[in-house]
Amino acid sequence: MADHSATPDARVVSAQFVFPFVLTTTLFALWGFANDITNPMVAAFKAVFIEINNTQSSLVQFAFYGGYATMAIPAALFIRKFSYKSGILLGLALYALGALLFLPAALTENFYWFPFSLYILTFGLAFLETTANPYILSMGDPATATRRLNLAQAFNPMGSLLGMLVASKLVLRNLRAERFFADITATLRAQGVPESGMAEAIKTHISAPVNQAAYAAMKTHDIAVIRDPYVILGLVVAVFFFIFLFSKIPAQHTADHIHPIETAKRLLRNRNWVGGVIAQTFYVAAQITCWTYIIQYAGRNCGFSAERAQDWNIAAMLIFLSSRFICTFLMKYLNASLLLTLLALAGAVLTTLTILLQNQVGLVCLVGISACMSLMFPTIYGIALDGLREDAKLGSAGLIFAIVGGALMPMGAGWFIDQGSFNLGVITLTGESAAFVLPLASFIVVAVFGWLTYRSRMLKSA
Repeated sequence: MADHSATPDARVVSAQFVFPFVLTTTLFALWGFANDITNPMVAAFKAVFIEINNTQSSLVQFAFYGGYATMAIPAALFIRKFSYKSGILLGLALYALGALLFLPAALTENFYWFPFSLYILTFGLAFLETTANPYILSMGDPATATRRLNLAQAFNPMGSLLGMLVASKLVLRNLRAERFFADITATLRAQGVPESGMAEAIKTHISAPVNQAAYAAMKTHDIAVIRDPYVILGLVVAVFFFIFLFSKIPAQHTADHIHPIETAKRLLRNRNWVGGVIAQTFYVAAQITCWTYIIQYAGRNCGFSAERAQDWNIAAMLIFLSSRFICTFLMKYLNASLLLTLLALAGAVLTTLTILLQNQVGLVCLVGISACMSLMFPTIYGIALDGLREDAKLGSAGLIFAIVGGALMPMGAGWFIDQGSFNLGVITLTGESAAFVLPLASFIVVAVFGWLTYRSRMLKSA
């Protein structure tokens, strides 16, 4: 399925699949929106809920991407037994349900209900991604499968960009928490409270009866600001459910009988697929960590507000989107594995500069990493599924399961940030800078996978 060789004249989408291709492509934007309105929520929840630290606030990402890990395999088994359309409909239903659960979560004003809602929401995303990716690959000539998936995936950052804009202009801009706690901090500093004891002093301050009402009002207001976009999103997804329900989508062949154990054994013997799962795990981990903690990096190292920092996140997504189209074009003429290798190495270089510079130039490098990441997910996906045929349905689930990397690495990065700083002798790194050693290691893993698959391809063609 992977488009490893140059085939500039091959048709990317077969004529009979133009309408289902366009309709299915909308799903890529839908889950992109969910992904990237959620990334800044790590910082938003940390600002609103004084009782949680950075590691705890990263439970947002743990729940979000943990939902993918939980439901990826069941989703694959479901679409093998039924159809792509059934998988899409169930995915949209779960997506809408999870988003609408923000209503009762907001009523409780308990942080942990929000990760739970996101966990259910991503059950739906797991169904959508497990269904849509192989369906797109099947819509035409296998020689253009990876190009076709890259084209469809190009609409993912469009949804992501909209999610970022909503997060920045409708959520972060309207939160009162940053100013609320800034005023308290200024008051306590004037009273001579040292920075080392500031966190505890703030908690003591807002616990006083005279200050509790103000804190409660701020918290209720900000939770509503976070809640509203998700509720609206749930209603929009419900509309898409009915659009797909009444649309004619070619079913494509699915297996009548499922043999998951035999299929799993074949997949585990396939080095290309196993390597793809490992590479995808590390890539997703790097992507989510980079985009989640741009806000913290820009705040600590550059002194930017959360809203201004989110503007840099938006810039990263614009670069990601532009690069996706450029890379899709280049793949007509360049080997996909070679391009993957080169971009992973470039990402490693930019991440190293991000760690060491710790200033606005480092922030520019952090944003620039998005150009390197743009082709990675669909390209790893297409390479890993190359030649799997019917096993591609369960193989696809393994690659969606790999999104669990996005659940785990942000928690590790949050731990780095909670440490404050790291003295390495010749240089002292802020926690916000040191956290990016994890994406650095991830890009090296992706580069190794790209090089090994490229070398294997060249040896076979020699």
